[in-house]
Amino acid sequence: MPEIKRSYTRSNVKERGRSSFCIGLVSFLSILIFLLVFFTIPSTSFGARIKELAYIDGVRNNQLIGYGIVIGLNGTGDKANTVFTTQSLSNMLERMGVKVDPNAIKVKNVAAVMVTANLPPFSKVGTTIDVTVSSLGDATSLLGGVLIMTPLRGADGEVYAVAQGPLVVGGFSATGAGATMQKNHPTVGRIPNGATIEREIGYEFVKSDSIIISLKMQDFTTARRIEEHINSLYNDIAYAKDAGTVYVKIPDPVKENPVKFLSLIENIDVKPDMVAKIVVDEKTGTIVIGENVRISTVAISQGNISVMIKEDYKVSQPLPFAPQTAQTVVTPDTRIRAEEDKGKLFIVEGDVTIRELVAALNAVGVSTREMISILQAIKAAGALHAELEII
Repeated sequence: MPEIKRSYTRSNVKERGRSSFCIGLVSFLSILIFLLVFFTIPSTSFGARIKELAYIDGVRNNQLIGYGIVIGLNGTGDKANTVFTTQSLSNMLERMGVKVDPNAIKVKNVAAVMVTANLPPFSKVGTTIDVTVSSLGDATSLLGGVLIMTPLRGADGEVYAVAQGPLVVGGFSATGAGATMQKNHPTVGRIPNGATIEREIGYEFVKSDSIIISLKMQDFTTARRIEEHINSLYNDIAYAKDAGTVYVKIPDPVKENPVKFLSLIENIDVKPDMVAKIVVDEKTGTIVIGENVRISTVAISQGNISVMIKEDYKVSQPLPFAPQTAQTVVTPDTRIRAEEDKGKLFIVEGDVTIRELVAALNAVGVSTREMISILQAIKAAGALHAELEII
């Protein structure tokens, strides 16, 4: 019995050792396979969808405009010398059976306005859209006003919607005898869902079994990438005509359902290409630098000059018992001091990236205003390989 027990114990130890070794080997192989797969498969960088980069030709908004009257203002409407307001009010009352002389109208709770709106594509009769109401005369505020029924016309002169309703104004204006207070812009308001569509516009986005994709930012590389991504899913149906147009032929199996096909096309991810550009807004001191900006080797030195002027006045009084002709004399005492910081020459190596360019400019210790001057100087020196746009 003891020998049998010893034999069983040795066998159990061997089996446990083999099991531990197998588990460790499997774990090691799993980790190795994961690392190989992780470092072998290239990382996919997703860009923007085609619907963000382009639009389908023929599918667009249409602008609407109309002239109307806002009533119910608390004495903040157009003044009596605003002729078109009183004339419009007289015409409106006359259509309702009340005949009034425009020269006899003196009201302060009416304002003439222009009403604008965007008619979305595929809008149906009866749906509502938002409108913007803007003062046309000298009204001080549209707060609390109500827009009277106003026809909205398109570029062809036809009426496509009718607007009416109370205004929402995101500001106010208060005036007293000696002070005035105003917040935001009280002479422009909006009416959410304030216009009802009365006429539809037909949109023809499928032409001869094909669609046209128009890029919002024209670029040859982006157009070629859109063509390649579409052709990778559907064999040779896309053709990039130029930097802003891609023709796509609708395949035969989906000709009966082009909406489904367009839904698949517009959700394709494409990485857009960017032009090397630096945009500078000198009014606000804003700088936006694109990804592909490169500069050649250049040395930068920035020094500040500060001038301080101090004005003092010395008064010379006449001495006692001086003649009556003696006068008090004021003598100006001007002191001017100029200081110039010692600029350090900083070398920026050629063919640097945007990250290196920003780090180099920050290393010089310049402010945003000084950075704008440096960028203009680098551009003038021919070392900036990008478009410098000043807005």
